[in-house]
Amino acid sequence: MKTVLIIGLALLCAVLIGRQITLERGLRLAARRMREQMADETTARLALPCPSAGAEELLACLNELLELRQEERAGYRRKEQELRQQIANVSHDLRTPLTSILGYLQLLEGEGLSPEKKAEYLSVVKGRARTLQTFIAAFYDLSRIEGGELPLEREKVDLGRALSDQLAAAYEQIEAAGLAMEVDIDSDLPPVWADSGAVTRIFSNLLTNALRHGSDALSVRLYREGEWIVSAFSNRAEDLTAEDAARVFERFYTADKMRTGQNTGLGLAIVKALAERMGHAAAARWEAGVFTIEVRWSV
Repeated sequence: MKTVLIIGLALLCAVLIGRQITLERGLRLAARRMREQMADETTARLALPCPSAGAEELLACLNELLELRQEERAGYRRKEQELRQQIANVSHDLRTPLTSILGYLQLLEGEGLSPEKKAEYLSVVKGRARTLQTFIAAFYDLSRIEGGELPLEREKVDLGRALSDQLAAAYEQIEAAGLAMEVDIDSDLPPVWADSGAVTRIFSNLLTNALRHGSDALSVRLYREGEWIVSAFSNRAEDLTAEDAARVFERFYTADKMRTGQNTGLGLAIVKALAERMGHAAAARWEAGVFTIEVRWSV
């Protein structure tokens, strides 16, 4: 009897020792794989060849940490790529007017220029310098808005009056662009809580965008829809696509940059950033050749 008991205890000890050895080897293997994953960023989950409740719980926690680390690395790479693209875009938009300015300055240094030609070249230089100044100011403003550094004072704002003022101010530009205007502003709309200066900036940017890229006709509407007041700017844009509409609010994105080489703009990015800072929303869509940008103001 004692012999059987001793043999049983010996077998149990052997099983436990074997299990312990297997568990230890499994943990060492998991540790090695973890180091490898941290080095080469593989996505395979850690596992044990011998199941153990406590060890499996530990590995589950380690797998969660590895996934978080991989997500952080992926996010860091995306941000790094976005930063590089932004730097490239900024460089492009700075280099284009600067190259033009330097070229015309060299022409002005030439001998035998008539006063008319000098005046013409100086006018071009001033225009390029203003373009450069506008871009730098817009980029600075957008950075301040997104960083929460631009002070906004919310008050009751009459959107109908603000929009009418901007349309009146842009009347000559609209006439010069040859756009047929269709304006529909509902009466008796309630005011919204917003910063009056930001509202003016939003409407001004939307009009500027429509004048720069629109064709044939421009429709401007201001109406109530449930708990929202909607300001909608629509114009013909046959060369755009639904994909372009989904990306127009991205910083530096403009479809015409790829197609015509023109400078990127920040106007629509500023529209979205200002609207969201004030608790409102901006969206864009393209349907059957008509491009529409809406700002929805919560009542």
